Amino acid sequence: MLIRFIALFIAFQNCLFAAETERPNILWLFSDDHAYQAIGAYGGRFGDLNLTPNIDRIADQGMRFDRAYVGNSICAPARATLLTGKHSHLNGKFDNHDTFDHDQQQFQKILQQNGYQTAMVGKIHLKGKMQGFDYWEVLPGQGRYWNPAFVTEEGETVYKGEHSTDVITNNAIKWLDTKRDKDKPFMLMVHYKAPHRHWEPTTRWKERFKDKIFPEPATLFDDYEGRGFAAKNQDMSILHTMEMGRDVKSNQPERKAELAKIDQKDPRALTKLKYQWYMRDYLACIAGVDENIGKLLDYLEESGLAKNTIVMYSSDQGFYLGEHGWFDKRFMYEESYRAPLVMKWPGVTKPGSVNQDLVQNIDYAETFLDIAGLESPEDMQGESLVPLFKGETPDDWRKSLYYHYYEFPGFWHDVRRHEGVSTERYKLIRFYGKDVPNGEEWEFYDLKADPNEMTNVYGNSSYEPTVSEMKKELLRLRDEYKVPGEFGGKPIK
Repeated sequence: MLIRFIALFIAFQNCLFAAETERPNILWLFSDDHAYQAIGAYGGRFGDLNLTPNIDRIADQGMRFDRAYVGNSICAPARATLLTGKHSHLNGKFDNHDTFDHDQQQFQKILQQNGYQTAMVGKIHLKGKMQGFDYWEVLPGQGRYWNPAFVTEEGETVYKGEHSTDVITNNAIKWLDTKRDKDKPFMLMVHYKAPHRHWEPTTRWKERFKDKIFPEPATLFDDYEGRGFAAKNQDMSILHTMEMGRDVKSNQPERKAELAKIDQKDPRALTKLKYQWYMRDYLACIAGVDENIGKLLDYLEESGLAKNTIVMYSSDQGFYLGEHGWFDKRFMYEESYRAPLVMKWPGVTKPGSVNQDLVQNIDYAETFLDIAGLESPEDMQGESLVPLFKGETPDDWRKSLYYHYYEFPGFWHDVRRHEGVSTERYKLIRFYGKDVPNGEEWEFYDLKADPNEMTNVYGNSSYEPTVSEMKKELLRLRDEYKVPGEFGGKPIK
């Protein structure tokens, strides 16, 4: 009897130990060019339209981050940063055309080496064979919305007659349900192509959005008088850059009819119509992503996985939805610099909480490792967000962020090279290069007084002490992050 009691007691203790040490699963949900403005949980001009009930569901059950930013607002470099936990100048992926070194250290390799099963499904936009994933099925390059091809180690599969958003979700659920090792914790990355240009939603969502009229941003007809050379000389305007055919599908019968009703020589009228077409397609793509995220969340609940799975949703950067008359990203201005981030961790993160700390995409790799109970390599440049998930901000949490955009001259949009530093209230940007007047131009914004960044106050005497401090902080961050001297041209004075 005593022996049996001892055996039962030991078994009970082992169960308790296993429960206490069970490492959580991680479901990382990622989309391409999803603006935080287009998520209901963030409010804004679309906040009352119930566009993203499932992404909002994650925020309601966990935490919304209001100051999540990127270090280089462009697709492939953002993904390289996600995997490596390093800024572009260290991971080597400066723009969409550089080759990514897959042999370098990446967080999923470390997870895999320490008992996690890792998988990637969807868009990664890093040419070459993926490493550190037990399973991967990815879109080659940008990938197609319809009839998408997916590449695995075994070869390529084309899903005829299907939409990439639906295929990505179905394949992710199939991996969860039938392919993973259920004795191991998992890290599953589900990356949607949508809502990347040229905005081709599923038929069901396109039909639902075809007649909707969406509110315009206050800065749709920005004349850039308060900004410098770079803002005035970009090529990313809805009026001039957005293609009538492939972008806004003006050749479709119902859109031809709408076009015939306006004065096409009136730039304001044409901008307003193109904006509505853009929003119908872009937000229909978002609705399709949100619908599929709902399917994943429902699967977690129905399978019993939800109670021990951390769910995080973000995008590779922000995006302009007509603000300043633009689409696309790249600038350090708020709409492209800031990205959405919502997450939930059952039993750990307080439901409905909001975080105001400065976080950046260099933090995600270290966060994943910390969740798994692993130390981060010293050369990773971020900070784990786990304390923030628990509602605890470390005393030494950062007060500023570094940014650097490199893709100029490039194939798209003519946004000049620039670097900068931002704090909770202020932003200092330095445009540089031979295509900038005098090789250098500075912009400075007080986000409290000017949240839409309409007036550059660099040179305003009342801000001189703050600008001086921000320049010192920019130099400090360049040193901390080991930014090579050849980037940035002239010495900062």
